[in-house]
Amino acid sequence: MSMQKKPQMVEAVVFFNDRGVCREMLYPEFEALLDNVVQMPEYADQQMQLAYVLINPRLLVKAVVFFYLDFDEKGEADRGWNLPLRNLADRAGRGPDMGAGPIRLACRSQCPVSWHQMHLWDPTLEASQNHLVQLRESIKRNNLGVLVEEEPAAVELARLQMADEHQWYAPAEESREEAEKLARAMLEEHQQKTAELLGQHETRLSQISQQHEQELGRLKLGAQEQVKVLQAELAALREGLKREEEINAGLRRELDGQANGFQRGREELTAQLRHIEQSGRDELEQLRQQIEDESRTRLASLEARYKEQISVRDVELGYRNELDQQLQQENQQLRKEAEQLREETAQLRQLATQLQQGAEGLRLELDTLSAKAADGSVLERLAGMGVIFVVYHPGAGHLTLSLQDVARYQENPMAYAAAKCFVAEDQYRSWLAHYQQPACEGRLSNGERCAMPIDRVETPGRFVEGDSNCCSRHKTAGRLRSVTTG
Repeated sequence: MSMQKKPQMVEAVVFFNDRGVCREMLYPEFEALLDNVVQMPEYADQQMQLAYVLINPRLLVKAVVFFYLDFDEKGEADRGWNLPLRNLADRAGRGPDMGAGPIRLACRSQCPVSWHQMHLWDPTLEASQNHLVQLRESIKRNNLGVLVEEEPAAVELARLQMADEHQWYAPAEESREEAEKLARAMLEEHQQKTAELLGQHETRLSQISQQHEQELGRLKLGAQEQVKVLQAELAALREGLKREEEINAGLRRELDGQANGFQRGREELTAQLRHIEQSGRDELEQLRQQIEDESRTRLASLEARYKEQISVRDVELGYRNELDQQLQQENQQLRKEAEQLREETAQLRQLATQLQQGAEGLRLELDTLSAKAADGSVLERLAGMGVIFVVYHPGAGHLTLSLQDVARYQENPMAYAAAKCFVAEDQYRSWLAHYQQPACEGRLSNGERCAMPIDRVETPGRFVEGDSNCCSRHKTAGRLRSVTTG
């Protein structure tokens, strides 16, 4: 006798766009997306609105958490995303009735954990676009294939019989036939849903294969263009080498001509010596010896000078070839780094401007309140009227200040924010500088700062001085120095 799976509560994640619900998936699929086992290129470089939904066996919503999720340019989910959806759903406040009593609702305006508020969004409740209604209708359609709890069919009165034990029952044969019909219907429905899921997976695999082929084509085209550029540069280098070889050949010909000239001069001097020999052998011997010494000295000096010129030309030619290769590599690297720096600088400037404006406005308001009420009477009256003091710090989010914490916050805002992030003040300041400008803090051999763009660490607790704010090269150099020192 086979056991049927009992319906139970199901966790799912729903994606929203401008038209409403655009994608649904079970929570294990969502975890695979967070682990980057699968990617979603259609959401590349976007911030999507998602909803975590808890569904009962009657396809009714019991809890909802509306949150954001960022995707990078490859369609991979943000690796730093760590929102506790189940915890938020368990601690959420009461929401509207969606068929199974008031739901548990967590959103930006109703967040049980204040530091997660900035990662949530509020659903629209207008008649033209009601996110809760869209969510309820989407779950009712059961595109996820949730196992539904069916209500037992009522037995007709004519088929009921009174047993000796005074219990109602239906004839065993007819109950068996109905059970078999119900089993066949459930089997057919399961087979149909399985076929639909297989079709969806095949379509998805086809799309991924087509995208990979397009990307491969683009890479091949880029490689061909790069090969053409390198071939042109190689032809130019060969032409330069050919010109240098021609110059060297000319210098060798000139040297040979001068050597021949010296040889002819030597022969002429020898003839003169023979002629002078007739008038006096002693004088001739002295003159010949002097001339030969001068000739040898001149020839040796000329040969050494021209050999030195040739070796200098050869060294210059080799150095020029190496310099051309280094300049070509450095030029390509600098182009990539310049493009990344332009994009990241624009984003950082915009973020820094917003943070600076918010921080200056908040400090002005706190300074004004502090100046007007040195004895704290104004702040106490404001607190008595229900005013809540809220500040924002990167990494800590929006912080609610009690009346007792206002003075401590005014004395050292950075220390207060660092304490809320459970890190030291120095670590928080170092992380904030890295967060505002994620660039390498390492030093080059000439003493200048490396400043190579690096990945930003989103939370102060995960920031490690000398590691998180350094590129891979300076991280390795820092470890080697630490090992050598130890």
